[in-house]
Amino acid sequence: MTQQQHPITPSDELIGEWIDTDEGGPNVISRIATRAAQWGADQELKACCEWLEQQTLCGHQDLLPSFRAARRPNPNPPSLKEQALAELAEWENVMDIAPDSPIRRALEQLDD
Repeated sequence: MTQQQHPITPSDELIGEWIDTDEGGPNVISRIATRAAQWGADQELKACCEWLEQQTLCGHQDLLPSFRAARRPNPNPPSLKEQALAELAEWENVMDIAPDSPIRRALEQLDD
């Protein structure tokens, strides 16, 4: 009887890559286990998003990006400048604001 591999099991090649790129020393097992857990969780998220896309549940265009963002929050949230530029981009689409508007140029000159 052959043993079936779980669908979220990293390949031997991927595990070898993790081992080869690790700096070694203490806690190597913990770091590799953490990478494996993160990889597995990413595979599950990808499978869930693919399943949702195949269902009629994805009628709202922001559902999948919102779902991904909720499950994988950005460890470095956007700066106030980046948030303002993103919001301006939304308004540019709605209100016919020129891409080289003074508001955009002023925001782009600000430090992050």
